Amino acid sequence: MPQALVPVLISLRVAAAATLITLLVGLYLAHLLTRKRIRFGTFWDTLIMLPMVFPPSMTGYLLLLLLGRRGALGSLLSLFGVQIVFTWGAAVIAASLVSLPLMYQNCKVALAGVDPAYLKAARTLGMDEGMIFRRIILPLAAPGILSGLALSFARSLGEFGATLMVAGNLPGLTQTMPLALFSAVEGGRTNEAQLYLLVTIALSFVVIFIVGHAHRQSRAYREKGR
Repeated sequence: MPQALVPVLISLRVAAAATLITLLVGLYLAHLLTRKRIRFGTFWDTLIMLPMVFPPSMTGYLLLLLLGRRGALGSLLSLFGVQIVFTWGAAVIAASLVSLPLMYQNCKVALAGVDPAYLKAARTLGMDEGMIFRRIILPLAAPGILSGLALSFARSLGEFGATLMVAGNLPGLTQTMPLALFSAVEGGRTNEAQLYLLVTIALSFVVIFIVGHAHRQSRAYREKGR
């Protein structure tokens, strides 16, 4: 594989892993805070959304304080010989944290938009909560969840500041496309920088197309339900 394409592959792997994590965590939190009464719900909702308004470099620094060798979690992990900072895993964690608010918010809106009448009807038919979630809530909320997936993937793909702080800019390990683009521009490698720009534009186009399609599908579902 050409060396210039390695950051592309790293970015896709990091974004895919981060999107999977945010899907599981974001969907669970959205279901928990939407369908159940949680004490201090507004506080938890605000806490989840904080990375959206934090500067990425500040988010990365907070991760560094937590996961570094002297951090609360990093020092504990170091006792078992585990180091997260400046690894591929750190890049995934950074991308997951900054993209989680997008997934959470989309899932929350999608779940809140499910008509409670369907849920009441399902309960009267004897369906348990797990079956209701799998067979009614998820299909109806699918367009919104798909939109969250696409936006989270795009945010993970474009993550720069937090990744640089906690994972570094290590070629072949943690150097994602945004970091490689920065290095290429700084080093005067114009052709390489333009390659990363074209790949990013193409991927962004696909993501925007998916989000638009998801919104159209969501509108169609709502119109059918009327």
